Amino acid sequence: MNLHFHRNPDGTTTGRNDAAGFSVTHADEEEVKRQLYEDAGWEYTPPPPPVPPGFHRFPLVHEEFVLGAFGDERYAGLRERPPKGCVPVDRGCFALECERPGKSLLDAVAGTVAEIRREHGLVMTGLGVEKPHEWLGSERDGYAAQIVAHLVLMAAHRARLLGYGRKEVVRLLDATGIE
Repeated sequence: MNLHFHRNPDGTTTGRNDAAGFSVTHADEEEVKRQLYEDAGWEYTPPPPPVPPGFHRFPLVHEEFVLGAFGDERYAGLRERPPKGCVPVDRGCFALECERPGKSLLDAVAGTVAEIRREHGLVMTGLGVEKPHEWLGSERDGYAAQIVAHLVLMAAHRARLLGYGRKEVVRLLDATGIE
C-alpha cells in the first residue's frame, strides 16, 4: 500500500491511497494524513505540540554497537542519566528522543552529541533517518535539517571506521567549494 502526499500551489495538501483509490485535499496537512491513515486502517498519532521558542525536537541514535541492543550494558549510564530534555528509547538500537535548546537544530544536536561524548564516552552516530535521499521540507530547523545532521554524523562515523580523520573529512568539504 502506498500513501502519497503532495503540497499544492494554493497551499493545500492532497493525499492519495493508491490501493483504495482514496484521495483527499485539505488546507491542514495533518488532517489529510489522518484521513489517509484512517482509510488505510492504520492508527494515526497526531504530532506532539510544538517545542518552546529556542528549543528543537530530534532523535539521536547510536548504531556503533551492531550487536548491542537497547539494554546493552554499555548504555547503562546513558539510560540512567540522559542529557536534560532527552529520553532513552528502543529503536532496534539505542536512541534518545530529545527536546533541547539551541540557536538552530544543528546547534542543539551538536551540543547534545558533545555532552553525551563528554559525560558517557559515546558518540551518537545519526538521527535515525531511514531514507536520507528523500528530501522533505524546507524549514531551516525542520526535518530537512534533521537529514543534514544525520548525514554529517553518519559520514563522520563511517569515515572514522575507514581510518579517515577529521582533517581529511574537512579537507573534502573545503575542496568542494561548498560554503
